[in-house]
Amino acid sequence: AGDKIAGGKIIKVEAHPIPEHYRPRRVQGRMALVGDAAGYVTKCSGEGIYFAAKSGRMAAEAIVKLMDGGRRLPTQADIERTYIADYDKLYGPTYTVLDILQKVFYSNNGAREAFVELCNSKYVQQVTFDSYLYKKVQGNNPLDDIKLLGETIGCLIKGYSIAKPDAEFSNPVESMKRL
Repeated sequence: AGDKIAGGKIIKVEAHPIPEHYRPRRVQGRMALVGDAAGYVTKCSGEGIYFAAKSGRMAAEAIVKLMDGGRRLPTQADIERTYIADYDKLYGPTYTVLDILQKVFYSNNGAREAFVELCNSKYVQQVTFDSYLYKKVQGNNPLDDIKLLGETIGCLIKGYSIAKPDAEFSNPVESMKRL
């Protein structure tokens, strides 16, 4: 592709940050946030389509049920007690595990090297595939999980010992052009 864009000019650079955490207030009055607006994006992959659709459906179903055939309007407390509580119970553990994984493995070169090495494990591949497919951290074999913990510690030690330190990144001139 390099020869196709040779001599090209950047006209405009745009981006929108992907929300990495639940919004502190996902319900205000009778308004409920879903999907990206609620912060329902997985940190490691940036995936959010499934969670957008699922949270939209969960919010709608909860609100319809709370409305009791149109006889009442749900309150903020009602929506928090149903939709938000149900979503958090169903997917909260998944977000917690992904948050931990990101903090452990995406923080520096040594940790990233450890992550790459761990990905060679058939068990890690299966757990990752199942968790991604079912959108929830899968119940696993406790013995294999203990082995994985040992492998993780070993890979982190090895990764930190062989990886080059992270290079400092700073480009204030280019950053100022984009403002």
